[in-house]
Amino acid sequence: MDIARIRDMAQKMAEPATEMRRFLHTNPEPSWHEVETTRFIASELEETGFKGIKIGVEGKPVGLVADLKGKEDGPLVALRTDIDALSITEEGDLPYKSRRDGASHACGHDGHIAILLHTAKLLYSMKDEFSGGVRFIFQPAEEKGDHSGAPAMVKEGVLDGVDAVAGMHLWAHVPTGRVQWRAGPVMASVDGWEVKFFGQGGHGAMPQNAVDPTVTAANFILALQTVVSREVNPLETGVISVGKLVSGDVINIIPDRAEMIGNIRTFNPTVRDKMEAAFRRIAEGVAATYRCRAEIKYTTLYPPVINDSSLAELLRDTALQVVGENNVEESPMLMASEDFSFYQMKVPGVLFFLGSGDEAKGTTAPHHSPKFNVDDTVLPTGISLMTAFALNMLEKLREGRSS
Repeated sequence: MDIARIRDMAQKMAEPATEMRRFLHTNPEPSWHEVETTRFIASELEETGFKGIKIGVEGKPVGLVADLKGKEDGPLVALRTDIDALSITEEGDLPYKSRRDGASHACGHDGHIAILLHTAKLLYSMKDEFSGGVRFIFQPAEEKGDHSGAPAMVKEGVLDGVDAVAGMHLWAHVPTGRVQWRAGPVMASVDGWEVKFFGQGGHGAMPQNAVDPTVTAANFILALQTVVSREVNPLETGVISVGKLVSGDVINIIPDRAEMIGNIRTFNPTVRDKMEAAFRRIAEGVAATYRCRAEIKYTTLYPPVINDSSLAELLRDTALQVVGENNVEESPMLMASEDFSFYQMKVPGVLFFLGSGDEAKGTTAPHHSPKFNVDDTVLPTGISLMTAFALNMLEKLREGRSS
């Protein structure tokens, strides 16, 4: 594989990739509403020469899958990207600022689309030079949480016949062009919870005639913090956060209920199960202690992202070839979550990060910030990485089959 040639071809795509990314940034569509985005992607692929594109998931015209066959049969690898925007109103005065109030590409998915589309174009031009196939997955609703796109696509067979899957995420917290890789756990699971404590309302001057759910909620918050500190092995990692507490309306009335929501995160599936069990036990126990009734809603959302060790090492080696040793580093473990993990539960997979943060260009705002933006100079690097990694995966899988 000629890395210099791939880099040169990707660099020639810099201008159209930038134009595409900015067009998508101007026209964001939130989860499960990516209709025009999907049409745009399909049109670009069809113009390139792709046939048999499969559009839609769960009966909705959003998301698509396209296959590229090489010169002869062989392994099949998948490259996945997310295409949805966030329900956030963009701030600032970019010339390509979002035209839609309440929606913006505040997590880099516009850059992800531009990179994968141009990777598809580049690999299409090389289809007579490799054996096997590449499946391009443009997934809707990564941000949706309790109804994200990955499990829906997996259920509908997007990984049928796939030997390995890779994904890339632009990362504002890392300098532009730097690649972060990691073997094993890299992003946490996330579960959402809701608890309602029902007591008995009364006058604030006569608490003996009431059952105070606010006191119950306060003690529940404190007791929750002992799960990680006293029930989880100190060598493991876990987080329990309370995101909202609502109880009462006025100063002199004890309310009849308190409502809370939050989330739980960890990297270990066994610890994940243990934390859920502890959460439920404490909620019921605290409620009983303070004479309240607890109503619990617990929703398992995303599993942890756990990178296949062999693929992670191959990604590192590919990155060294593409960007050089000074721009490759091991990623820290991140408590943020990604539904790429659903693909990894079915086939070996790796998710890696490509830095797009440049303070001088204003691209270091946190993900999900209304001021988030991408440094477009990183797009050719992303194209080179995805192209080279797809080819390296195919080669390694062919070697594995012949050995």
